[in-house]
Amino acid sequence: MKSADLLKEIKKLSLAEKLLLVEDVWDSIAQENEVPPLHEWQKRELDRRLSEYQKGGVEVIEASKVYEDLRNRYK
Repeated sequence: MKSADLLKEIKKLSLAEKLLLVEDVWDSIAQENEVPPLHEWQKRELDRRLSEYQKGGVEVIEASKVYEDLRNRYK
């Protein structure tokens, strides 16, 4: 099936059906266990951030604290 044909069929679905389809597609991508390719600029940025972290130049905040702060901010 061509991409354009597939898109036509998707447009016929209800919102709930589209959301389920997106979930199924996302799950199938996750199951493939493939790492998406990175651009060179992304690799450089990740290397820069890792280097800063290893030098101790980054404040690390536990995820639970971030979530708590967000919940409190948007009550």
